[in-house]
Amino acid sequence: MSKNFWAHKTVEIQEGTDIGEGTKIWHHCQVLKGARIGRNCSIGHNCFVGSRAQIGNNVKVASNVDVWDLVTLEDYVFAGPSVVFTNVINPRSKYPRPKDKWTPTLVKEGASIGANATIICGHVIGRNAFIGAGAVVNIDIPDYAVAVGVPAKIIGWVCECGQKLNFENNEAVCEVCKRKYEKSGDKVNLIR
Repeated sequence: MSKNFWAHKTVEIQEGTDIGEGTKIWHHCQVLKGARIGRNCSIGHNCFVGSRAQIGNNVKVASNVDVWDLVTLEDYVFAGPSVVFTNVINPRSKYPRPKDKWTPTLVKEGASIGANATIICGHVIGRNAFIGAGAVVNIDIPDYAVAVGVPAKIIGWVCECGQKLNFENNEAVCEVCKRKYEKSGDKVNLIR
């Protein structure tokens, strides 16, 4: 385990983790053997990172978030305070599911998840998507979609920079960064 990262003295990091340079891990966190955390990440206080969790580069995990086994957060993902990830569809204390029956979750590059949102396992949150605070995600969320509510519903679209996109004739130009997008059904693509 390289020590080119910073961890508060209250953090428990098991041998056999892979933590990238420039990452900061705050108070009272636990990182299990086998976990992978990329470069320049920030892991807030009171977080847990499972042995089969994967966190990319430049990821921000706010306080009180558990990144369980089979949860993958690609580069530049933001997980707000107290976001909940799951990895078993139908948990039962009396009938625990073996690890080979757990279900993965993928949060693609640049996606943001608001505080207290719950992400049900087995779903994909698309690139640069935005999940509102308190949402319960039980569907796949396409790239650039804004999803809110319980259960989460798509209510709009957002630019890579975070600005709301307003489509006319299935095309939009970001008012802030001037990126151009095209939309076909529930699929949005960056043109340039």
